Amino acid sequence: MTKDSTDRRKLDQVLDAQRDYIAQREKGYRERALKLYPWVCGRCARTFTRANLSELTVHHVNHDHDDNPPDGSNWELLCLYCHDEEHSKFESFVRYGGGSESKRQAATHNPFAGLKEALDQKKS
Repeated sequence: MTKDSTDRRKLDQVLDAQRDYIAQREKGYRERALKLYPWVCGRCARTFTRANLSELTVHHVNHDHDDNPPDGSNWELLCLYCHDEEHSKFESFVRYGGGSESKRQAATHNPFAGLKEALDQKKS
């Protein structure tokens, strides 16, 4: 067995274990959320049936996938598109900041301060 095939096998094992972990975790809270809430996207109000239920996702409001209270207070059901949009907004918030504490102060620098005096000196 070559080093490349051994590395590939190890990578496949790690990825399989990660997929199993995610599937097991999702199974618990997804099933509970689908029992608690109507099958409607919380953003666009699209309704779902058993035929297209796989397109309805559980979004964690605080973005912590391990925070799954029994009352479902950290979940909202979102369609695939709204869920992607919500995560894009969160990534932008993390990357660029947001909220009142990140508001910038107005600029105080005046690039033309002293221009009149400089022109007056040049004339004389």
